[in-house]
Amino acid sequence: MTDIIYFDHAATTPLSKEVLNEMMPYLTENYGNASSVYSIGRKAREAVESARAKVAAAIGSKDKEIYFTAGGSESDNAIIKGVARSRRDKGNHIITTNIEHPAVLETCRQLEKDGFEVTYLPVDSNGIISLDDLKAAIRPTTILITVMFANNEVGSIQPIAEIGAIAKENKILFHTDAVQAVGNLRIDVKAMNIDLLSMSAHKFYGPKGVGAMYIRTGVVIDKLITGGHQERSRRAGTENVAGIVGMGKAIELAYEKLDENTAKISALKAHYLEQVEKRVPHIRINSQMENCLAGTANVSFKYIEGESLLFMLDMKGICASSGSACTSGSLDPSHVLLAIGVPVEIAHGSLRISIGKNNTKEQIDYLVDALCEVVEKLRKMSPLYEDFLNGKISF
Repeated sequence: MTDIIYFDHAATTPLSKEVLNEMMPYLTENYGNASSVYSIGRKAREAVESARAKVAAAIGSKDKEIYFTAGGSESDNAIIKGVARSRRDKGNHIITTNIEHPAVLETCRQLEKDGFEVTYLPVDSNGIISLDDLKAAIRPTTILITVMFANNEVGSIQPIAEIGAIAKENKILFHTDAVQAVGNLRIDVKAMNIDLLSMSAHKFYGPKGVGAMYIRTGVVIDKLITGGHQERSRRAGTENVAGIVGMGKAIELAYEKLDENTAKISALKAHYLEQVEKRVPHIRINSQMENCLAGTANVSFKYIEGESLLFMLDMKGICASSGSACTSGSLDPSHVLLAIGVPVEIAHGSLRISIGKNNTKEQIDYLVDALCEVVEKLRKMSPLYEDFLNGKISF
């Protein structure tokens, strides 16, 4: 095989042709500013509002509860900082988890420097929080619970409806970073008692650089970006009309074929895990089939370095990841893998593949064949593996 084989859909997805076709008129002839009153401006506004309705329909919200942003990280920052600043007179305590995306973790750490207190809930070996731990962490000063819907590295899906019920019972706002979940899972913000939600278009075959916030009617938060009155004065800045149009089309397509795509992707993941466990010795599987995203499969290959594994797979035309794309520049082991109990030495040798709707069984088989060859080659060069063979180590 000489073509690139892409197994990194959790990092980003390829832009769908149907989405690109929908966007093109707003990059060419319908280029008006959506805040302008003349005809091409009105066409742009109509397109933005049509996309807003599609996004709202996908998660069961009202149109007016959707606000467009530049992506998931901005949405996370805007919501968490906005809640913290607007509710500081009510308390200064935030509850989150220790496996959140850096957009949440780093925002919480920044708020700690500003005098807020943050509880980082642990997770079990499958990456799921304890609801008892959540209840125990609540204080009279708790103003926000922010728990990701599905994890970007191991795919674990949190009990979102139950968390939402606990938050509602205690009159605490509940935010979920749903960047990995939107387009991959059914979401109903009302039934799940979600007050605030973040999403990003490029995770479901839409364009990069556009995302959205869901903010429940009645919830007031401070603005992150000030300036003009765009997005009903919630987020200043000229709207990315073409990107927003693309997001609307992408989310519409994702939910039209969600069940079909999920079944196909889940079968490919099951095949991959079965084959890699059968054919490659000394591994640890970090992603499950239950309570997990259909396409996310994280496996640790003992006695090798994950970066070397990625480079050698790339030479064979395979695109995968050692974890989150947002932390790929770090030499530290994944905070998510450490949180679920993977030892440091094993975490360093981890590979995350995230399967998309266009992947095939033949591509999975090619990946497994490549892993058999590459892992064996790397272990022959590994002093750790030599120590294991000589009985000096046993992790």
